[in-house]
Amino acid sequence: MDKKIEFACEVNEVHPDLLKKVNDTMPEETELYDLAELFKVFGDSTRIRILFVLLQAEVCVCDLAAILNMNQSAISHQLRILKQNKLVKARREGKSIFYSLADDHVKTIIAMGQEHIEEVD
Repeated sequence: MDKKIEFACEVNEVHPDLLKKVNDTMPEETELYDLAELFKVFGDSTRIRILFVLLQAEVCVCDLAAILNMNQSAISHQLRILKQNKLVKARREGKSIFYSLADDHVKTIIAMGQEHIEEVD
C-alpha cells in the first residue's frame, strides 16, 4: 500500500517562536549564495574523481591525467575551478606543479557526503 506523502499543511498556521529562532540564526544572503556556489563545485563527477585522488596523494597534472584516463587540458581546467574555490592548493617542485587538498575541511565534506549516500533507510 503506497502512502502519499503530503508536502503542505492542511491548515495555514504560522509559528512565531520558530520564525524568530530561524530569522535570528539565518546567515546573510551573500553567505548563503557563496555556500550554494561551493556545493555546485561538488556537482561535477570529474572534480569529485580528482578530489578522491587527492585524498590519497599529492599529485601533478600528468599523474591525474594518467590515473583518470583524461587529457591534461581537461584536468587543468577542473583544477583551476577547484583552486578558485579553495578546495585544492598547488606547490611547484622544479618544472612540476603538485596538487593536494587545501585542508582537512575538504576531507570532512567528502567523508560526510559519502556517509550520507551510504545510509540505509
